Amino acid sequence: MICNLCPRRCGAKRTETENISGHCKAPETVVLSRAALHFWEEPCISGQNGSGTVFFSGCPLSCVFCQNREISQQINGKAVTVERLAEIFRELELAGAENINLVSPTHYVLEIAKAFEIYKPKIPVVYNSGGYESEATLSAASKFTDIFLMDLKYLDSEKALKYSSAADYPEVATKAILRCAEIVKENIFDEMGMMKKGLIVRHLILPRSTNDAINVIDWVEDNVPFAVLSIMSQYTPCGNLKEFPEIDRKLTLREHNKVLEFAADSKIKKIYTQSLSSVGEQFIPSFDMTGV
Repeated sequence: MICNLCPRRCGAKRTETENISGHCKAPETVVLSRAALHFWEEPCISGQNGSGTVFFSGCPLSCVFCQNREISQQINGKAVTVERLAEIFRELELAGAENINLVSPTHYVLEIAKAFEIYKPKIPVVYNSGGYESEATLSAASKFTDIFLMDLKYLDSEKALKYSSAADYPEVATKAILRCAEIVKENIFDEMGMMKKGLIVRHLILPRSTNDAINVIDWVEDNVPFAVLSIMSQYTPCGNLKEFPEIDRKLTLREHNKVLEFAADSKIKKIYTQSLSSVGEQFIPSFDMTGV
């Protein structure tokens, strides 16, 4: 296939086994690195039983600070058929998963849609994205998605270019989130507080980026006030960041408190926050092909 799924529209040639000149590096065949119950998502996603997370290899962004870089920037994992992917959805459902959580699904959205045609679980499906999505991809995802869990990494185009090689990220991601809001229209929770339908907007606070974080909070309040806002303080320096010394450290308490205090004064109805104790590589999943 000639791929233009993500906003880069790089026209990569993706065959069953390789990706020629594409940014995400993903072949046409689905590659997974892990499929298991996960307890470290937002409370309304993980719940008591855990979220049935399916980690896809490859990513259209390749952020320099990505904690999942071993799978997002390298195609580490196991190739699976669409039929096997459908089986994995069923296995996670039988294991008691609160939902099926598709992590970095963008470049495999067509194969994922086929898998759900084979087997659609009776639990919600979460589209867990970095936010860099095209209209066409979101339209395809809308056919099987109940919950959109969307990053809004930056509203600063210079930071987006520097850290994710995507100067257009703010424009693309905000447009994508607005489209997700149109698709789901509202948030629906059950009596246990578990989300069954809706929109969550995530923002990871980066060092020396508190003003951008505050702008994200303002944008959510002004544009998608019904969305759940998840402010993450778990930033952990990963990989080689010598070229980016300003983010080669953890958040300070001052940075953390500044953003959370601003969020507390907003009119957003539901906000999740993290303590600084959530920082550390021990919270990064093992991409060991469990469940694949």
